[in-house]
Amino acid sequence: MNEDQFKGKWNQVKGKFKQKYADLTDDDLKYAEGKSDELLGRLQEKTGESKEKLKEQIDKW
Repeated sequence: MNEDQFKGKWNQVKGKFKQKYADLTDDDLKYAEGKSDELLGRLQEKTGESKEKLKEQIDKW
């Protein structure tokens, strides 16, 4: 996957997370770009989901 494909995929994932978890903000998602561990921690904190479940959701999208 090249950088443009990754960015496109990331934008899709951000949109889907924002749809599912309305209290996530652009700042929450933007902060973690390029920092997958921090991203998963923030998503886990906001959603209450396990890191494994979040990784599965990201892989599906």
